[in-house]
Amino acid sequence: MDYKLVINELAAIAGEYGIKVIGAIAIWIIGSWAIKKLMRAANALMEKSAYEESLKKFLLNLIGIILKVLLVLSILGNLGIQTTSFAAILASAGLAVGLALQGSLSNFAGGVMLMIFKPFKIGDFIEAQGQQGTVKEIEIFTTKIIGPGNHLIIIPNGNLSNGSITNYTSEGTRQVRHVIGVSYDADIKKTKEVLLHVLTSQKSILQDPAPSIDLVALGDSSIDFAVRCWTKNEDFWQVHCTTLEEAKTALDAAGIEIPYPHVVELKK
Repeated sequence: MDYKLVINELAAIAGEYGIKVIGAIAIWIIGSWAIKKLMRAANALMEKSAYEESLKKFLLNLIGIILKVLLVLSILGNLGIQTTSFAAILASAGLAVGLALQGSLSNFAGGVMLMIFKPFKIGDFIEAQGQQGTVKEIEIFTTKIIGPGNHLIIIPNGNLSNGSITNYTSEGTRQVRHVIGVSYDADIKKTKEVLLHVLTSQKSILQDPAPSIDLVALGDSSIDFAVRCWTKNEDFWQVHCTTLEEAKTALDAAGIEIPYPHVVELKK
């Protein structure tokens, strides 16, 4: 065996791959430093944009994984290893996972959209997918709301983001609306005065915008008035119920009848 030839070949291989190994180490060090800088910048941008904490953590982890995979592929390419097969394997795996988790991915995408565009926030009272309630938690895949009966409702984010959403509390105030019918014998002006006094006497009702009483319909057996006022979100249900109660009491005191169906028994 020609040891000199073997030594020369080993020296040539070491020289060739030694440079590549040193280059790979340099790429790893510089790449890791660049990834840290990019991650800090992404974190600062998300904090400035007030991203939801759960979305921010997920996106940061996702960005970190993608950047590290790209860094590893760059190192392998520098070492002379063909990365095409690795890319094909990753693509195939991604496709298989995507097909297996279509519903979950739809919910994930919906959760991302909800957290970015923020049609509602925790504490808002919303109506969506035939459900009403106060938003308790916005997660990546589902949103949890508490119904009026203090029951937990879990809605998939895919359905939620693709359907209509009514946010009752986003503006800070809500309008209380009732339609109250009185007898045709009632005096319209007096009825409006009585009902308006019910609204103006409640401290929880805002005076700007001003409460209003408007005749809206001449029904089969009643004259119908729209009773409308504005209140803060937290006072809505109290004003809603109190207005009905005090309207009935005030109309009775004023001798104004609220018509209702009568059952007439026919004598034989």
